[in-house]
Amino acid sequence: MVRVGIIGATGMVGQRFVLLLQNHPWFQITCVAASKRSAGKPYSEAVEGRWAFKATPIPKAVAEMPVMDAADIQAIKEQVDFVFCAIALSKAETRELEDAYAKAEIPVISNNSACRGMDDVPMLIPEINGSHAQAIEAQRKRLGTKRGFIAVKPNCSIQSYVPALWPLLQFEPQEVMVCTYQSISGAGKTFETWPEMIDNVNPLIPGEDEKSEIEPMKIFGSIADGHIVNAKQPVISAQCLRVPTSDGHLAAVSVKFKHKPTMEQILECWQNAQPATAGMGLPSSPEPFLKYMTEPDRPQTRLDRDFGNGMGITVGRLREDAVMDYKFVCLSHNTIRGAAGGGLLSAEYLYKLGYL
Repeated sequence: MVRVGIIGATGMVGQRFVLLLQNHPWFQITCVAASKRSAGKPYSEAVEGRWAFKATPIPKAVAEMPVMDAADIQAIKEQVDFVFCAIALSKAETRELEDAYAKAEIPVISNNSACRGMDDVPMLIPEINGSHAQAIEAQRKRLGTKRGFIAVKPNCSIQSYVPALWPLLQFEPQEVMVCTYQSISGAGKTFETWPEMIDNVNPLIPGEDEKSEIEPMKIFGSIADGHIVNAKQPVISAQCLRVPTSDGHLAAVSVKFKHKPTMEQILECWQNAQPATAGMGLPSSPEPFLKYMTEPDRPQTRLDRDFGNGMGITVGRLREDAVMDYKFVCLSHNTIRGAAGGGLLSAEYLYKLGYL
């Protein structure tokens, strides 16, 4: 078993990592870490009153595990082979901490945004751009490490529509208009802790529009001289709204292509998409990755967010668009595929390739 630490284990994403790693066939939690105020407490005490998954108890193997100080890297190094990082710090503090872990020869699989823009840090949706793992070698040279590196997962907002656009790149999408309807767990909240969101829609998620427009360009990019070069098209215009759902991010997408496909060609592309993870036997890999739903009122957040154990992407309502070429709706589970589950799948993929 590979020894795994969770940095930021007391937050919602950290808690989701704890649940997803329970009984994992390859990875075993050997360390949980958080801020100094939680350090020294048993994990169950550190999350008392804020365990987000009321229907699921804290796994016994973790409940009494003492929480370590996330800043005590040398002590943590003795207990882990790599770490997941979901710490709640400023961007500058997060990058400093993740760099320190990597330079201490501890690989970091990060849920944070601090290093996403760096051209030698792979930002993985493994099914789509697994080849970007090649950039790790250039990163190790920059950091001066043999084992240590940082890999990140993208923002949760793009995890529903980027997988749906990916099989259609052969038709050269030029312009994309997307509006996302994002659940409150994306803000680390529940309805108990955020009652103001009941019967409400908030039109502002700070920084989310920009991330949703920029990050797909890196996912669709290529490798040149060991570094990731962002794609230049499609141009994406995004609006991200917070809506009163507990989990699941829905996206309404309109696309204009350079070479307009037929609806039949689009459906065929979605059905026959071959992810880079196919045949690798990754425990968290959904089968299939994409599913088109023929019902006229699907996908729906509450009904379909758990498709593929929360790791699959559902698509529906494909139709002609009066301004663009086509429009459709996509759905992903934001704290599983969009956060901890996406990080876990990335770790499984990198482990299979020998990076961990």
